[in-house]
Amino acid sequence: MSEALKRILIVDDEENTRIGLTKLLAQDGFEVESAANGNEALDYLDQKKVSLVISDINMPDMNGLAFLRELSRKFPSTSVIMITAYGGVESYLEAMNLGAYEYLHKPVRLDELRSVMKKIFNGGSIAQVS
Repeated sequence: MSEALKRILIVDDEENTRIGLTKLLAQDGFEVESAANGNEALDYLDQKKVSLVISDINMPDMNGLAFLRELSRKFPSTSVIMITAYGGVESYLEAMNLGAYEYLHKPVRLDELRSVMKKIFNGGSIAQVS
């Protein structure tokens, strides 16, 4: 797997979540970047390709579902895992309809996240980067 295919973007307005996930995934050998909101993440994605986006749903300015909608439009081959502390059936269904690969509840269990990521990476859903 090329280095570009190992890049993950964490999008969450909660700094502790960004830092925690960044540290844990970096220990697993991934290059991990983070953004505090959807607009910052889209700016980053305009500059660099990523394998996977892990995004919160409840964020100010551009919520995670609006971000997912734009991400799916601009970067349709990028895999996305949505995370939330406040999710319900409606946001789950909308996220899945917008193309999220998975929807996890906070606090995110690392074993569950790793299991989903393994399915994404082994299932060929990771964006092919040239």
